[in-house]
Amino acid sequence: MTGIKLFVGLGNPGKQYEDTRHNAGFWWIDHIGRLNDTRMNAEAKFFGNAGKLNTSGHEAWLLKPSTFMNLSGRSVSALAKFYKIPPEAILVIHDELDLPPGTCKLKKGGGHGGHNGLKDINAQLGSNEYWRLRLGIGHPGDRNAVVNYVLHTPSKNELQVIEQSIDESASVLSLLLQGQFDQAMQTLHSKSA
Repeated sequence: MTGIKLFVGLGNPGKQYEDTRHNAGFWWIDHIGRLNDTRMNAEAKFFGNAGKLNTSGHEAWLLKPSTFMNLSGRSVSALAKFYKIPPEAILVIHDELDLPPGTCKLKKGGGHGGHNGLKDINAQLGSNEYWRLRLGIGHPGDRNAVVNYVLHTPSKNELQVIEQSIDESASVLSLLLQGQFDQAMQTLHSKSA
């Protein structure tokens, strides 16, 4: 089975969004980049910041689209097409309202669940058969409060458990690179249980 060749963290560029819940995907990419000394550079042709990850005998791309969340697919499809990376070798890391903070789940395919970043990626790739790492940020309890909620900074406690889940999910990186998805899911989901 093919391992992951492209890790995409979703978020919004700019200082004002840096610490907001919607940028959990960016936090994950930054964390992996730090752990593996991967330098991220602005890549105009990929509409984002990209870096080559080299670890445990595997190479993959790290990508943070700079298109703003709703146009994430433009960046993902540009890099995927250029390097001929199929959807099943892509992992999109994003914030997930339907999971409590500190929980993370790995899954392949499925709907976008109203997440505009995923909606655009589905449209641009012409497929939803890519992997997703869903980082729980919790739900404000009211549908009308969602936009405001995702664009705000989590509480200190929430941030602590979100960062902990990012750290725990980083431990399955080598499994993801090797395409050992069942094992990665088992490891992650037993931690999040």
